[in-house]
Amino acid sequence: MKVIGLTGGIASGKTLVARMLQDLGAHVIDADALAREVVAPGAPAYREVVAAFGPEVVRPDGALDRAALAARVFRDPQARATLNRIIHPHVRRRMAEALAATTAAHPEGVVVLVIPLLLDTAPADLYPFDGIVVVWLDEAAQEARLMARDGLSREEARARIAAQRPLREKLSEATWVIDNSGTPEETRRQVEALWRRWQDGDGHRGRP
Repeated sequence: MKVIGLTGGIASGKTLVARMLQDLGAHVIDADALAREVVAPGAPAYREVVAAFGPEVVRPDGALDRAALAARVFRDPQARATLNRIIHPHVRRRMAEALAATTAAHPEGVVVLVIPLLLDTAPADLYPFDGIVVVWLDEAAQEARLMARDGLSREEARARIAAQRPLREKLSEATWVIDNSGTPEETRRQVEALWRRWQDGDGHRGRP
């Protein structure tokens, strides 16, 4: 069993790389997906978020208005810290449960934990990682992709990128780096090369 952490920055391509690894046979556990589950109406974190941020972050159908909440926390570091303090314990507990179940069911497999803030706010010994993949691209490309993906202004995109630790700082803590600045095909070739290294037992650091 290999347990791999996958991280990067906002709009760097973590989801793309995770999907490619899943296609190759990895078992993917996504912190963002778990975060959506723990703030579903009726869930404990949902009640805590509404109590902290008020009814203006609730849509008419009762679900959280994720866009309104994101706009608020990305312009207010204190609000962002409050949201993280509420959600992260719930997500970490769910991820630990999912990891235990997956490793029990697939003891010879590769489990990839996709955690956007793994090298930002998560404790270093949070999970028993065999290595960490950082998905990288330069900040100008990151900004352009974020604007296109979420329909943000340049100012809004820059604020969201600035709210996270710079990608270039994470490179020194990566076991492996996937450069996602090119085409999807170029990224896939790197992912496939990395997958072959894992299958061959090659744990050396660096780019595939």
